[in-house]
Amino acid sequence: MNEIFSISDVANKTGLSQDTIRYYEKIHLLPPAKRNENNKRQYVQLDIDRILFINHLKRTQMPLKKIQEYMKFSLAKNDEACKRILEEHKNQITNQLTDLHATLDIINYKITNFQRVKTGKVND
Repeated sequence: MNEIFSISDVANKTGLSQDTIRYYEKIHLLPPAKRNENNKRQYVQLDIDRILFINHLKRTQMPLKKIQEYMKFSLAKNDEACKRILEEHKNQITNQLTDLHATLDIINYKITNFQRVKTGKVND
């Protein structure tokens, strides 16, 4: 049998507030939570995994509307649409990484240059 988690358990496991979890449900990032006899939300590991995946997408600047679209397709088991969204996002992340690496190279050059100036080894 699947382990059942309360909303506070899910908040602890995902690092999100209970309000954020409720909001995700309200805007359809998550399917409606099952309820127990006291009308308390009940979650399973799949729900936690979904939230963690949503967190990854958000951290990589995927817009909420696009995450909603992905989740809609996921719940409908439209694998092709999900794959298309993830491939598009992967390309955006790859471009971001390229830009970040170029910026990191410039910053490293500047730091090295400042160190050379400080030590007096400017012509090296």
